[in-house]
Order: sequence, then structure tokens, then C-alpha cells
Amino acid sequence: MDKRFLVCGGDLRQITVANIISSYGCDVAAYGFGCNEGFSSTVRCCADIADALSGTDIVILPLPCSLDGTTVNMPMSAAELTITELLKHMNKNQIIVAGMVSEKITNLTHVYNIYISDYFEREELTVLNAIPTVEGALQIAMEELPVTIHASKCLVCGFGRIGKLLAKALQSLGADVTVSARRHSDLAWITAYGYKGVMTDDLKSVLADQAIVFNTVPHLVFDEKLLGCLGDNALLIDLASKPGGVDFNAAAQLGKKVIWALSLPCEERC
Repeated sequence: MDKRFLVCGGDLRQITVANIISSYGCDVAAYGFGCNEGFSSTVRCCADIADALSGTDIVILPLPCSLDGTTVNMPMSAAELTITELLKHMNKNQIIVAGMVSEKITNLTHVYNIYISDYFEREELTVLNAIPTVEGALQIAMEELPVTIHASKCLVCGFGRIGKLLAKALQSLGADVTVSARRHSDLAWITAYGYKGVMTDDLKSVLADQAIVFNTVPHLVFDEKLLGCLGDNALLIDLASKPGGVDFNAAAQLGKKVIWALSLPCEERC
């Protein structure tokens, strides 16, 4: 393969990506990591974005590519790179592959005539991405609860990829599992899998008895009214990406225990 790559921003996963591509004999540059630690000797680390892009065919941005829709997600670097600045230094023969590309960023690439592909739209990736999210959620629950998941009443809000895998994992641990969904077809599948089902609009009716609530829906579900229905000792784990599915200010005022698991792999869009 004679393509030249730039791995731009991200965390240790992006460093691994750079090293793997380089191991195939490809020319790989890296930008936006702050230091060169972790990269193989064959990866060229750059301090200047123009230098990094020189001769590059494919730019690989992280997952998610941006947290604010304006700057490249570069948690390992003190520097800041806006999406606009990146595009200004590119030419129409270069392409971007990135994860969770917003409509705003897509529109910007059209303005600068740069092709972008969102790899997080690939079903095989989003499904496999859900597995470590579920494992991380279970670890948090086990660390935070004074009791076992076994025999505990657990509510999974949302029946997307993560919700499906999480409900299955909880059931295998012996939990009493309830799953909420908005569609009647999903409720039918929830029943078929042996879980209890509830419409999302009727969450109030089941919240009081739940020991653990896992939210997977990436928009506000648990407002002040619903949070007030949680038991005093309940644990709410929000697995949704920003802006999350919980009114965190209201949760704090009500004294509810909420953990926003942003360190876990990114939530699906639904």
C-alpha cells in the first residue's frame, strides 16, 4: 500500500492505529498527541499541522472526532486544532475518515471540498464498540453497589445495541431485568427475550424499586420529575455521550447517586 496516512488527535487507541498501519509498511505521521511516547519508531511525529499534512492521502480522526463540533478531539495535547484550520490546510485530493461526524462538520467539509467518511456508521464497528461499554458499565455497578447484581432489580433505558447487550449480560448474572423502549415492536422483543418491558413514557411506574438504572439514550430522559421517583439508594449510570440523558444538576440537588460514564467507549446515536 503506497498511501500516506496522518493520525490526528485522539487517545491511546489512535496511537495503536498509527502503529498498526505503520507495521504494514505504510508512511504514517502523527499530530496532536503532545509527546511521542507510545509510537513505534516508524511513525513520524509532527509539531506542525501543515508539515503533518504534507504528502498525506488519508487523515484519520478519532472517535468521536470532535467533542464540541469545532475543534479536533485531542485529549493528549495541550494544543488546539479547529476543524476549519485542518480543512484549510488540506486539498481536494486528501480525504478524512473519522468517528461520529456531526452535521456541522460534514457541512464544513463540503465548503472546503474535502471528502469525509464516518467509520462509526459501520454496523460491525458500533456493535463491537458496545461490548466494552457493557463490560465497563457492569464493572462500575459492581464497584459502587453494596450488594451483588444477582437478584438486584435493574432497569435498562433504551433497547439499541448497548441496551440489548447490557440486558443480556445482566440477565446472565441473575438480575431482575426491566428494559424500556419507545416502540411496541421493541417491547415485543423485550418480552420474547424474557425481560420485563415498559414504555419509556411510563418509566415513573417502575423506578422506585430499581437498585440500578442504566441509561443508554443520548438525550434527556431523566429530568427532575423522573429523578425524584428513584429510590434513595438507587444507582443511576448514564452511558450516553454528551449531552447525556440525565439532568445532573437536578440529581445533585435531589441527592441522587449518578455516574456519567464518559470514559467508556462512545454511545450509539439513536
